[in-house]
Amino acid sequence: MTSIAYAALWLFIFVLPWEGVIRIGGMAVASRATGVLAMGCTLFAVLFSARVRRLNLLHVCGILFVLTATVELFVYHSGDRLPDKLFTYIQLLLVLWMIWELAQTRQRVHGLLLAYVLGAYLASFMTVLVFRHTGGALKRFAAGGVDPNDLAMTLALALPMAWYLANIFRRPLLIWLARGYLPVGVVAIGLTGSRGGMLTTMMALTIVPLTMTRLSPKRLALMVGMLFLAGALAVVYVPEKIVQRLSTTGTEVEDLSVGGRFKLWRAGLHVFPQHPLLGFGTSGYIRATTPVVGSSAKVAHNTYISVLVEQGVIGFTLYFMMFVAAYRGVRRLPRLERRFGIVLIGTLMLAITPLTWEDQKSTWFVLAITVAFAFARSTPLAERPVRPVQPGPPLVGRPITRRPVGPAATPSTDGT
Repeated sequence: MTSIAYAALWLFIFVLPWEGVIRIGGMAVASRATGVLAMGCTLFAVLFSARVRRLNLLHVCGILFVLTATVELFVYHSGDRLPDKLFTYIQLLLVLWMIWELAQTRQRVHGLLLAYVLGAYLASFMTVLVFRHTGGALKRFAAGGVDPNDLAMTLALALPMAWYLANIFRRPLLIWLARGYLPVGVVAIGLTGSRGGMLTTMMALTIVPLTMTRLSPKRLALMVGMLFLAGALAVVYVPEKIVQRLSTTGTEVEDLSVGGRFKLWRAGLHVFPQHPLLGFGTSGYIRATTPVVGSSAKVAHNTYISVLVEQGVIGFTLYFMMFVAAYRGVRRLPRLERRFGIVLIGTLMLAITPLTWEDQKSTWFVLAITVAFAFARSTPLAERPVRPVQPGPPLVGRPITRRPVGPAATPSTDGT
């Protein structure tokens, strides 16, 4: 039953990078359906085994964060309908638990990483197809009409995963599958025209120099060749207008504009002292900043400021402790895995800076998979070899002679 639940979870992770492509009534039906399936199978597996894994610091902080967000709504929420963001938090908490329960071995963690990379493959190909079909008429390109910035960050998170998998896989098909994502992902990220995505990609690719010393000369040449191929394809396929947009990244930062986000960040920090402990409640950022910026109020476009304003210092501390728990777990891994985990967490922390991603599935997946990786066994318990009992050395010594029992045991006194 556990294998069936893991297969359902694998399918759910595969859907994450392209969940926004298929929507009905504004709902991502693919991730919703696979998530319900994975949750149902996981519950059956846990009930069948009658065992629940002890929770980690990550899960405790996640539970307290969601409880805090719920309590805050009763304090500040005045509407009849609870915000959808709260229900999303509860669902993401279940995602943390499913990964913790089902990915208890290194092999299963590798499988979930591969599922995310394959999903990013599909999203990248869809983005390239949009570019091909529109003839480059659009300013920016994204599969299914999803937000280009969200898509760029989602694809960038798969880059260190693919590089790591290409280094640890042994089957040629899986190795080349992981290697192939590097040029495909870089081209798709370039087509989104996301300046934040470009910076996040640079952060993600720092895993290359950090792990090159562990590669054989043959593998090193192949991996460097894939990186050059990625750069060459990006130069050929990314339109000039997108290149010009990406070249303005430095100017945006120097002018404190960042695509108009700096005004929203400043408004959030301005209203934060009004409710510093509990914040303005879940989904309360627009309501809180409207008196400052008027009708142009939007979501924060910065996860840290969004959590700080909506959940206050208490909620922000719990949310940040989830990242601390992931980092603490990564530190106990071997060198290659530790560097991979640090780059992955760093890529995530940079990706959520220009986006409101505290309720994004990719964010919670990265945190969950790093902690699961840190505490995963190398092999399942059922597959561990049982050491046979070795027989002891033979007894060596003088032969044992039996002494006679009865009258014959005593010597005769009459000389006979």
